[in-house]
Amino acid sequence: MGDKEFIKISNVSKNFDEVTAVDNVSVNIAKGEFFSLLGPSGCGKTTLLRILAGFEYPSKGFVSIDNSDVTDIPANLRPTNMVFQNYAIFPHINVKRNIEFGLRKEKISSEEMNQRVNDALKMVKLEGYENRFSNQLSGGQRQRIALARALVKRPKVLLLDEPLGALDKKLREEMQIELRNLQRSVGITFVFVTHDQEEAMTMSDRVAVMNQGKILQVSPPKELYDFPENLFVGDFIGDINLLESQISSINGKKVKVLINALGEYELDSHTVITQNDNVVTGIRPKSISISSNETNQSDIQVKGKITNTSFYGNLTYVYVSVEGIEKPLMLSTAESLQGLSVNSDCYLTISLKDIRIIKKN
Repeated sequence: MGDKEFIKISNVSKNFDEVTAVDNVSVNIAKGEFFSLLGPSGCGKTTLLRILAGFEYPSKGFVSIDNSDVTDIPANLRPTNMVFQNYAIFPHINVKRNIEFGLRKEKISSEEMNQRVNDALKMVKLEGYENRFSNQLSGGQRQRIALARALVKRPKVLLLDEPLGALDKKLREEMQIELRNLQRSVGITFVFVTHDQEEAMTMSDRVAVMNQGKILQVSPPKELYDFPENLFVGDFIGDINLLESQISSINGKKVKVLINALGEYELDSHTVITQNDNVVTGIRPKSISISSNETNQSDIQVKGKITNTSFYGNLTYVYVSVEGIEKPLMLSTAESLQGLSVNSDCYLTISLKDIRIIKKN
């Protein structure tokens, strides 16, 4: 990736009457990056995307793209294009005319226009579909036509607002791979909005998690999953067991923590923790193993009873009630349960190195 501040969003807020949709957001996006804005409905991610597009203007702050201040520049003069969830394909004209629609106001020859359309169709692997109409296309093909229409103008930044949301699960997963491969091949900066954690984690170079108008963490997907910086991010990204905990003492990056029902342990801190912080400890399901007997391990061991199991492809999720812990602990395993089933007594081994101290606020 190139320029680390290709897109620069600085102290941007957006108010609608008494509602603050975007609250003092600052973030930089690199040239050629696939960057996702992830969060629940109403968190401000689409409003922030619309500010980048020029469909909304910020109440305060500024936005620059490729070293040019575009804060007050109208949408049609920005080096951006946008793809929407509903495709916005015209049903009364064919694929070729849909794609070239945005070029008609540009002063280019018909030869160049045809070449650009052909290039765009090739990018989205729909050569030969020029004369088809939207009712002759599948949902995935219509979405690719919308992408081609956006790419044909050769924007510096492509903005995508939940573009896969209308597709069924299997097709959505296929399109995730296609979209990522397309972004890599064209090298354009993509800013992608979604509420789907798996979608963001699968495709992105980095993800910004938003809630209540604020960006809470910006990290590569694996770092976001393994090292959440606050409770919302830890709970929102993937499955996690959260246990009430208290800080006992701090010695540099070594933090002694009293974990509800498990005891006191010294853990590595991956973020700045103070004695007065309210915290929980987070344990991902993959960091817990299960057996029918106690094992000689230096990690945490605890006895429990299996309350439920769920089978998901190559993984089985097991839910285990443990005395003193309100909710059953969840673990995932690709191995056989070795005769264990619902209502079986069992022993859990929790990897100490994988326990995360997470701030509540």
